Amino acid sequence: MKRKGLWATLLLAVLTTGVQAKDDTPYVVMISIDGFRHDYVEKHNAANIAQIAKDGVRADKMIPVYPSSTFPNHISIITGLLPVHHGIVNNAFYDKSRPVKDSYARYSMGKGYGDSTWLSGMPFWNLVEFNGLKAATYFWPESDARINGNLPSYHYHYSKYADYQGRIDQITEWLSLPEVSRPHFIAGYFSLVDTQGHDFGPDAKETYDAVQLIDGLIGQLYGRIKQLDIPVNLVLVSDHGMTAIRQKSKVVEAELGISDKFAVETRGSQVLIYGKKGTTEQEISVLKASLEDAAKGRYSVMSDSRRSAVHMERDQRTGDIMLEIRPPGYFVSDSTHDGKGAHGFDATLDDMAATFIAAGPDFRQGAIIPPMKNLEIYPGLAKLMKLEYVPETDSGSDIFNLGLAEQ
Repeated sequence: MKRKGLWATLLLAVLTTGVQAKDDTPYVVMISIDGFRHDYVEKHNAANIAQIAKDGVRADKMIPVYPSSTFPNHISIITGLLPVHHGIVNNAFYDKSRPVKDSYARYSMGKGYGDSTWLSGMPFWNLVEFNGLKAATYFWPESDARINGNLPSYHYHYSKYADYQGRIDQITEWLSLPEVSRPHFIAGYFSLVDTQGHDFGPDAKETYDAVQLIDGLIGQLYGRIKQLDIPVNLVLVSDHGMTAIRQKSKVVEAELGISDKFAVETRGSQVLIYGKKGTTEQEISVLKASLEDAAKGRYSVMSDSRRSAVHMERDQRTGDIMLEIRPPGYFVSDSTHDGKGAHGFDATLDDMAATFIAAGPDFRQGAIIPPMKNLEIYPGLAKLMKLEYVPETDSGSDIFNLGLAEQ
């Protein structure tokens, strides 16, 4: 994909044509509810979100990219690219092209704020700005990173202390600005449902209570949006689902017998293993065979064909060896880990499926659309917002388009 050339083309087009917002350009507010499984609306009685679905469109489920983890999926949603193309292949990983002492540079969640070269692609908020409109973000993962030198007109650097009610108030305030200053696209993010799901499991009362709190905030936002005198579409998404794990099924990293010739990143549902400088292909093959022998059904060493199927082919970031596990199993680096819920597993598992719900003047009313890949959101929103200049992505938007009022 020739994305670098397209960036230059887009910039030249904007500079030479002087793109301006059209009076009929729709507004979009997209809110991510981290870890909001596709069935949480019914399971945890999210009455306000259920009403939004009734007023608009709901996907039967939304299929995340692999791994079904927070940062890879948020960046895929906002760029329309697979993790191997936008660069964030897991919540944390090493990069063999970036040697540091006897190991490699390591990406971890939010590191793009200080070094945006970890990320590739054009985030949707930058695309909106390149098309002559304003955009705003409130804590969407990596939305404070200056990707390709650009930031949205309005954004906040992440703070875990930020008040949830304040986020709703700020989004409403942005939409109430004078037209010349008003963002046409706003992205927001809430993490509580995911946090409680990890700590207590998807079936717990604590997770139910988290859904109730977020449902109340979303209901408030929806009500305030409907009172505005501009046409706003509300899009609710999540990055992945959540499933229960069992402590007796966990696999501790130290038990894998990996020597210090390798850098290891243990991510719960995967282990990424990187041969350090000087490690030979023979040593990698020997370790791979040893891990296969030791698996005994607890986990699997990903074959080349399996890696290709989930778009995690061996490269500088995905590791020389990848292990994966199925729930209720879980990889841990610390044997004291006692969480009761997890995600990141095979994206086709039902418990990993995410949520897509949207309502507003540009969506059909009371429509259910088939299961949809989250990669469809980017090109779908570009179509909805009538953006003229759109880069190449890893998916079309055929299923997303089924939910649009005008197809």
